[in-house]
Amino acid sequence: MDFPMHCLSALLYLFALISKATADANFTVSKAVYYPNSDTRGTETGACEYGAFGATLNNGDVSASASLYRNGVGCGACYQVRCTNPHYCSPSGVTIVITDSGASNGTDFILSQHAFAGMGQNKDAGATLLNLGYVGIEYRRVPCIYPGKNIIFKITESSHFPYYLEFEIWYQQGNQDIIAVQLCETVNLTCQLLGRTHGAVWAAISPPNGPLNIRMLFSSGAPHRGDQKWLVSTSTIPQNWTAGATYDSGVQVQLQ
Repeated sequence: MDFPMHCLSALLYLFALISKATADANFTVSKAVYYPNSDTRGTETGACEYGAFGATLNNGDVSASASLYRNGVGCGACYQVRCTNPHYCSPSGVTIVITDSGASNGTDFILSQHAFAGMGQNKDAGATLLNLGYVGIEYRRVPCIYPGKNIIFKITESSHFPYYLEFEIWYQQGNQDIIAVQLCETVNLTCQLLGRTHGAVWAAISPPNGPLNIRMLFSSGAPHRGDQKWLVSTSTIPQNWTAGATYDSGVQVQLQ
């Protein structure tokens, strides 16, 4: 018995719809705008306290988000963001990094101009998106990828040797959150649990003396905190550390 062609076409169309719905199931629907004064990159004054590094991180594809900032836990997290207008928008969208907290007119993202235009199918479509200024989007969390880069510790200018040590964590690869940090003295193996002061900044009052290791607790963020694992730097922060310096951790999160 021959199968009618119109039935076959209907089944194929239904299969395509089901496949698309499954593919889009992990996306959250929202809105996005962009920083009107961001030039083409991000802001240097974001709540994550990355400074100039935050404006150029990920080639300037960065964003503010009040809902995803999560009191600083969300700093450095990556998201795939794609607009939904089929005439202008690329199916893959753009991958952004959270560097700031902020909301505008019910949006989840305030993108850099570079990221906002990057959602377009081409340069002209990106310019059209900028003219629109406010678009519907879908987003989902994705792993951050920084080929050839280890996690970096940036000692802030607010630090004062040897009484107060404050640092940011740069190039956090993967899609897990850093929920705790310990500062460990490498000779006597004594560790101090640090507090997150704000954004991506961790601080120690009266830090241990001597060369220092930093231990970071990563969590998947799933219910009941999900999978957790400590990652320990293999390179040390020198005994005579200085404000404004950057130190390579010697390690990076291994993507599965």
